[in-house]
Parts: sequence; structure tokens; C-alpha cells
Amino acid sequence: MTSMTSALTVDSLSFSYGKKPALNRVSFGIEPGDFTVLLGQNGAGKSTLFSLITRLYNPHSGSVRIFGHDIRTHSTAALKQLGVVFQQRTLDMDLTVQQNLLYFTALHGINSTHAKQRSTQELSRLGLEEHRHEKIRQLSGGQMRRVEIVRALLHQPQLMILDEPTVGLDLISRQTILEHVRKLCEQEQLALLWATHLIDEVLPTDRVVILHKGEVIANGWAQEIVEQSGTQDIREAFQKLTRPRKKPATS
Repeated sequence: MTSMTSALTVDSLSFSYGKKPALNRVSFGIEPGDFTVLLGQNGAGKSTLFSLITRLYNPHSGSVRIFGHDIRTHSTAALKQLGVVFQQRTLDMDLTVQQNLLYFTALHGINSTHAKQRSTQELSRLGLEEHRHEKIRQLSGGQMRRVEIVRALLHQPQLMILDEPTVGLDLISRQTILEHVRKLCEQEQLALLWATHLIDEVLPTDRVVILHKGEVIANGWAQEIVEQSGTQDIREAFQKLTRPRKKPATS
């Protein structure tokens, strides 16, 4: 694998639930070290896209490649590079933090000694070391999210995707998580796709993919999208680009 290989390539991806289209020819790419925001309103298709990237669903057309590995034909090699935090909580509430993490590492075939080293390292980086023996249900919402991020990093993926990871969290928890994952991109060249409808989480220096009604309507640096839309900031740009178009009057 070389640094020239894109971390994620989504090419002309389409998917429908029965006759209801969810995604229509969605295309974009992420490079190593990129913090990319997938910005869209609820119902835009973000979770469907994540289900296709993680191979919970198969696309009706198009492809997904993770570091050059097609998710359908080389799924093991592709998914090995991927860390995921889903929108819904997936921790076992009756197990401790450490038990949750060690169960995950066992599924990935990581030996117990290395698993404990990795869990200690990642828990420390997110300020959770003192909570490792507490049951998940004893943690706050923000702490649970940080445990899920720790878990997703244990097998040292090179691409990480997070679906609405800060919804329902307080401002300090949101900032803590955002700062941590941005540092991972900058310092470790982790490629990261951050799906959200919270526009205040976007910085002018972020790459942004705007998904609206299952289609990519903008893709580029946040500041470029602002300039191209003739607006003052990404919030105005997003509102302008997703504003319902008036139907022409009929005689």
C-alpha cells in the first residue's frame, strides 16, 4: 500500500429501499489524513451510505473501495482497514469498559497482551483510564461515545467513519471528541469521514461532502463551497444549496 492510494473511493453509488430511492450515483473520495465532513439533513442518506461502506447492504450499482480494496470482492482486506462508530449505541451496557474492549479485540484476533496494551493506550488518550472497570451504564453519554471511539481504534484502522457521533451530547463532550479525532488525522494520517447535520462542527479548513436527498450537491473544501455559493459561511452555503426550489408557475 502506498500513500498515493485513496483511503476511501465511493463511485456512482446507488441504492433503493424497494421503490424508494435512497442514494443516487453518489461519488467522492477521501485521502489519508483527511478530516471529511459528510453534511446532510436527517434523511439525506448518510446512514444508508455508511451501511453500504460497511457492507451491511450491497449497492444496487456503483462501488466502494477502501485503500484500493473493493468492498464486495475483497471485503476482508477492505474492512480490516476500517473503524466504525454507528449512530446507535452498540456497547454492552452490563459489561465494563474493559470487557467491551477485550471482547472486540478477541473478535479481531488480537492477543490478550497486545489488546490490553492497546486499550490502555487509547483509553488514556481520551481520558478514560480511570473508568475502565466501570460498567457502561454507569458512564455519561459523552463517555460512552468516547469508549466507542476507543473501540473503533483498537485494531489500528487507517480509515474511520462516524455516523452522527455527537448527537445528544453536551458542548464540552462534542468539543473533546472533535479535537481528538482531528488530531488523529493530523498526527497519524488517519482518514476520517464524520457524518453530521450539525453545521457548527464544520471548520473552514475541512473537506465537506454535502448530501441532499440522496445526491452529492457539493464536494470540496468548506471555504471553496462558501465562495462558490456566494455566501458568507458554510451555514449560509448549506441553507442555500439545500433550499427547496420553487416550481415554475403553470398557466
